[in-house]
Amino acid sequence: MTNLTILLQSSAQQSPWGALMPFLLIFVIMYFFMIRPQMKRQKKEKAYRESIHKGKRIVTTSGMHGKIVEMGDTTIVLEVQNGIRIKMEKSVISAELSAQYEKSDKSED
Repeated sequence: MTNLTILLQSSAQQSPWGALMPFLLIFVIMYFFMIRPQMKRQKKEKAYRESIHKGKRIVTTSGMHGKIVEMGDTTIVLEVQNGIRIKMEKSVISAELSAQYEKSDKSED
């Protein structure tokens, strides 16, 4: 009987931080492995979209390849093939996929 009362008293005296510690640890791990890299990637994509200009060859997130012929505040006009022009949002431009064009443009210079 005394062992049971000692066990109950020791469990009642535990700190509430002990119960929250695993949740805090999971959140910190998620932040550093998931949230923070995604935020960095988004900043990089936004900076790339701001740096593009008319005449630059790009790839969209849906896989369309083309050259920018007109630019607006939030839209671009992309010439894809044989004079076919498509108006799109700037947000569809992919920095990661467009990197292949930047490498080929530098090698041509």
